[in-house]
Amino acid sequence: MSKSKPKARPAAGDAVRAKKQEKLSFLARMEYKKMIMYPLAVFVIALILLAVNFPTLGIDLRGGVVVTAYGVNANPDELGRYISDKIGMEVRVEKFTGVEASGVRVYAPIGTDPLKIIEVMKEKYPNAEYTHSEVQPTFGEIAQQQGIRALVFAFLAMAVVVFLFFRNLVPSLTIIFSALSDMTIAVALMGIFGIELTTATIAALLMLIGYTVDSNILLTTKLLRRKEDSVEKAYLSAVSTGFTMSTTTLGALLILWIISTSQTIDNIAIVLIFGLLADFMNTWILNAGVLEWYLARGGKA
Repeated sequence: MSKSKPKARPAAGDAVRAKKQEKLSFLARMEYKKMIMYPLAVFVIALILLAVNFPTLGIDLRGGVVVTAYGVNANPDELGRYISDKIGMEVRVEKFTGVEASGVRVYAPIGTDPLKIIEVMKEKYPNAEYTHSEVQPTFGEIAQQQGIRALVFAFLAMAVVVFLFFRNLVPSLTIIFSALSDMTIAVALMGIFGIELTTATIAALLMLIGYTVDSNILLTTKLLRRKEDSVEKAYLSAVSTGFTMSTTTLGALLILWIISTSQTIDNIAIVLIFGLLADFMNTWILNAGVLEWYLARGGKA
């Protein structure tokens, strides 16, 4: 009499994956019309916010004066008001901390005399070490043009690659729109939280194109070329992997933002966080809704 083989227990990884898919299953049960409309509404709101409150351009894009004071430990807001009252011009003060040195940076409009700012600061901090630099409006305008050109070329290159990979209009356009929406929402949030648009934050937006498109490609590939029995199973498989990817990146960026002592790195990290949070919505709700609609109407890869 032959003995029956014992049933194999599910691997620990499969159990974790199944539990994660169960928690995310509510997304798969959403009506595709709502999956499309909600992110589109957020995109329109982001456009309105940009029209009303576009982020301020940084000195490296508009021109201006920067005075750096080493060894100064002061409240940036209080020091900014003090200097503004003394020189009669609005300035912004930023604190920085480094391994070798720490202090404050004072940002003032073009035409401000940096020596006057240093003279005012020496009244309170005579032992500090001061340096200053100036960015002319012409160089700021050149930096603006180069930044815009870089964003446009990167976006066009991404669009070409997506079209060549899928060779299908609807999924490709959805991926491209999702990336555009991620960037738009990130810039709108920059305006809300007072983060300046600088060469550093433009670099973050360039990185965002790559960070956000990969999750969209993962979802689109999984649904169009699925091996699972249903679209829902393919979606849950993709969302389980995609959420792990995105949350890992978000965790790393959040830690970077918390421990960083550089305002530039802080701004890059927070812009990427804004974009990745928007990408959760645009990939797993908007793109998934469009693909569900597309496949329901007989669309193929």
